[in-house]
Amino acid sequence: MPAADKSSAITVAALYQFTRFEDPGALRDPLFALGEEVGVLGTLLLAKEGINGTIAGSENAIARVVSHIRALPGCADLDVKFSHAKAMPFNRLKVRLKREIVTMGQPDIDPLHSVGRYVDPHDWNALISDPDTLVIDTRNDYEVAIGTFRGAIDPRTASFGEFPQWFREHREELLAGKTKVAMFCTGGIRCEKSTSFLRSEGVEEVYHLKGGILKYLEQVPESESRWDGECFVFDERVAVGHGLEIGTHGLCRACRRPVSEADKATPEFVEGISCPHCIAEKSEGQRNRYAERQKQAELARRRGADHVGAHRPKRK
Repeated sequence: MPAADKSSAITVAALYQFTRFEDPGALRDPLFALGEEVGVLGTLLLAKEGINGTIAGSENAIARVVSHIRALPGCADLDVKFSHAKAMPFNRLKVRLKREIVTMGQPDIDPLHSVGRYVDPHDWNALISDPDTLVIDTRNDYEVAIGTFRGAIDPRTASFGEFPQWFREHREELLAGKTKVAMFCTGGIRCEKSTSFLRSEGVEEVYHLKGGILKYLEQVPESESRWDGECFVFDERVAVGHGLEIGTHGLCRACRRPVSEADKATPEFVEGISCPHCIAEKSEGQRNRYAERQKQAELARRRGADHVGAHRPKRK
């Protein structure tokens, strides 16, 4: 684990591992008990295909939980991206059982059987600068909107489950004149499935960014970077930039999309109730409920307490 930033007391660990858990339910309670014991907060997802999540706590607490996970079957090489925050980015600990640790809805796809070639962050620029390479951002539309790699294709998908249909519908035009496909996502987990999917569709030269955008922003100097904007993260930091510094975006509590300073200056933005992205999507009844929730959150804040009903961003 890297040395902590002295000005940031909280260590944040984004992690995942595809493996075979015969009984993920049996793993839940011991993992939750340890997290509670050491004071770690965040979300961990368990499924038969592995584990995925982001947690935060003291450096020692995170080390104990990561060590516990690495002792689980097939998790010795657990993929972990560490960063730091000045304040706790979660308000509770959740360990949930899921059908998939990242939902694609393609039951025959198995990243343990077939996956794309990993590309180190320091080699990524050369790959995506090659005119023979098709570069695809596998994230959701609201994530892409605040930052992506120059020249990357935006599928404009609202969820990762839409990716297979999008690719099948546009395959011919996408691959025209291209010999390689390079894909990327926030921390690498979605690309495990998207590259496996493309290989199952007969695409041979498929690559993905090892460690995802987070590892790239951590390791590649801004002066050499081909990344523009900020990277959305699924916690209260909302977005990060180069060096994993906390970004400028806030979060709309109604739709959980990131909002810029310009968005906040519009009449459509009302704290906790609406923003320019969702003003036309929500009914008056929904906005009334959000207004009551925001009122309760503000009252709790004045009392110096967390409002547990406040929305947190959902995990991918």
